[in-house]
Amino acid sequence: MGIIETDQLTYRYGSRRGIDAVGLRVHEGALYGFLGPNGAGKTTTIRVLLGFLHGSTGMARVFGLDCWTQSARIKQDLGYVPGDLRLWPWLTGQSALNMVGAIRGRELATPGRQLADMFELDLSVKVRRMSKGMRQKLGLILAMAHDPKLLILDEPSSGLDPLMQDRLLEYLRTVARRGRTVFFSSHTLSEVERLCDRLAIIRQGRIVFDGPLDDLRRQAGHEVRLRWNPAREIPADFDRSIPAGVRLVSRDGLDVHLHSSVEVVTLLPWLGTLPIDDLALGRPDLESIFRAFYQTDAQSAENGGRR
Repeated sequence: MGIIETDQLTYRYGSRRGIDAVGLRVHEGALYGFLGPNGAGKTTTIRVLLGFLHGSTGMARVFGLDCWTQSARIKQDLGYVPGDLRLWPWLTGQSALNMVGAIRGRELATPGRQLADMFELDLSVKVRRMSKGMRQKLGLILAMAHDPKLLILDEPSSGLDPLMQDRLLEYLRTVARRGRTVFFSSHTLSEVERLCDRLAIIRQGRIVFDGPLDDLRRQAGHEVRLRWNPAREIPADFDRSIPAGVRLVSRDGLDVHLHSSVEVVTLLPWLGTLPIDDLALGRPDLESIFRAFYQTDAQSAENGGRR
């Protein structure tokens, strides 16, 4: 059984699509990234999982429980940080912990102080006097103090400095090693790349990729950058000599940028015939891969939504 399971999950805002036939399966102990451009359906999916919205059709379960009818039971073992975190301005960090502890029926002061020490947050400060980064730290502490089985984090590092971002990621790796599950949505793609072992990309309300990050990189092919030998001119017919499965991205003087969807062993014999002064060949990073998905989305919109 997955910690999160959805099948053919659809939600519509009247005639407008929110998400369409979303299928996800997130296993215990996973560090799972959830990516998509603005308006793609990330927040709608998360709100259905939290029981804030009722799916129009399809199935959504967390811990094997129905996200709508059994939402209260799910929330006992779930921690959530929204992308638009808001806290009552008169609360201090300590009073917020006391209030959430009373709601959960658990003592959270001790684990809350330990997390506050890790994030270097003064719990005596009122929310109205906190910076954005301090409020984000408090939101994370309130979500994590009860050691939930599942953390759903939407832009969790927003407002955090690089040191605190590193501490957050290391803490999440630690809880995952203890069998906790992290569902991590972020626009900071390098952060997702550093943390997550599996991810899904949602575009126009549909899942367009779901699998290990390494599989996504393999599907994305290779970026090839050539530096032509300055003693030799690039032939006029160079573009026509490029083999099938290789695409010219750009050419600037002696610098040539190619994208290859063929295996390296297939590409190397052709590269060996070229008078190259330097060569760089590697997988694209997650930001480049995501941008390619996003550009496809934008082109579809320009064409009137045709696929």
